[in-house]
Amino acid sequence: MDQNMRYSIIIPVYNEEAVVEETYRRLTGVMKSLQEPYELLFINDGSKDRTAEIVEGISKRDHSVKLLDFSRNFGHQIAITAGMDYARGEAIIIIDADLQDPPELIPDMIEKWKDGYEVVYAKRAKRKGETLFKKWTAAIFYRTLRSLTEVDIPIDTGDFRLMDRRVCEAMRSVREKNRFVRGLVSWVGFRQTAIEYERDERFAGETKYPLKKMLRFSMDGITSFSHKPLKLATYLGFLISFSSFIYLLVSVCQRLFTTNTVSGWTSLIACVLLLNGVILILLGILGEYVGRIYDETKGRPLYLLRNNPYAEVSARKEVSANARQ
Repeated sequence: MDQNMRYSIIIPVYNEEAVVEETYRRLTGVMKSLQEPYELLFINDGSKDRTAEIVEGISKRDHSVKLLDFSRNFGHQIAITAGMDYARGEAIIIIDADLQDPPELIPDMIEKWKDGYEVVYAKRAKRKGETLFKKWTAAIFYRTLRSLTEVDIPIDTGDFRLMDRRVCEAMRSVREKNRFVRGLVSWVGFRQTAIEYERDERFAGETKYPLKKMLRFSMDGITSFSHKPLKLATYLGFLISFSSFIYLLVSVCQRLFTTNTVSGWTSLIACVLLLNGVILILLGILGEYVGRIYDETKGRPLYLLRNNPYAEVSARKEVSANARQ
């Protein structure tokens, strides 16, 4: 940690050329008003547009701006992790570049931090510019996740939050591959509080979380913090066994005491299809956990960088010092 650095702002970016200049302008305005040392750490997650070029240009005229440039797209949660790895501030703030989360809320977070809280997360009271389907699925996900896990993960919260340096160091020690950062922040503990706000519409560009990615993200959250889906096999096994036993008793009673016994394949095929469907679902759930075990055993790094802006800064300082000598 740089002893002179007060705040580090982590901004993951992926194809955000339409908004990154405005993001920089608003963040700079907020941070300069605090009159304390800060850095804006943009993590380019393999953008295919001019995002990295624009941020690099900004960093040349403003030395508080740093660019971490991934070698390819590693994902939003990995980008946040890289930001925490390189952040030097006493307090670390995570915010997306799309400006749905207002930078103007940062001073309120900092006040809570100065009051002694080590994590200050932003809780969405309203979500502007989002479809009913997105709001409905998000509400179901957060409440399902909370009911499945033993970790108290706040509902209706994203990654927009402030963390104390101690929390950041704890997060840096957790290196699992399939990451769910907001869940990990809850898992590490420390004193936490919320600030409610109204989430704005995206300033420009398109969402980077379509339905497919949202489903994958939801699966990461559930499997990272809950074993209950694995217990589903036991519950379903008992339920199906009990139902089969009842069906067997009914069949025996029909055979012994009535003439309504129907011969044919209908009931047999229905039972076979039901059981096969349940087995495939359970194998899929088991496969999700096994796949994550496989990812962890590979031992690959979480990300790879094209550059190291801090090494470049150190090199410039060394050259300058040698020149003065």
